Amino acid sequence: MAITLTVNDETRTTEASSVEQLVHEVLGEVPEAGTAVALDGDVVPRSTWGSTKLVSGARVDILTAVQGG
Repeated sequence: MAITLTVNDETRTTEASSVEQLVHEVLGEVPEAGTAVALDGDVVPRSTWGSTKLVSGARVDILTAVQGG
């Protein structure tokens, strides 16, 4: 069942039901480290990405660390 979310300030329709599935969909993988997720303004601990369910209308921010200078 598709839901509509705001992901990094863009409206997105997805079949993902968990934070982990959404991260995989957006990034093409689930990185080992260097990625943080906030759901409706609250940081989601990485250990709970698989069990944190998404609901239509949620706001998700996916942040990745960039190395370099």
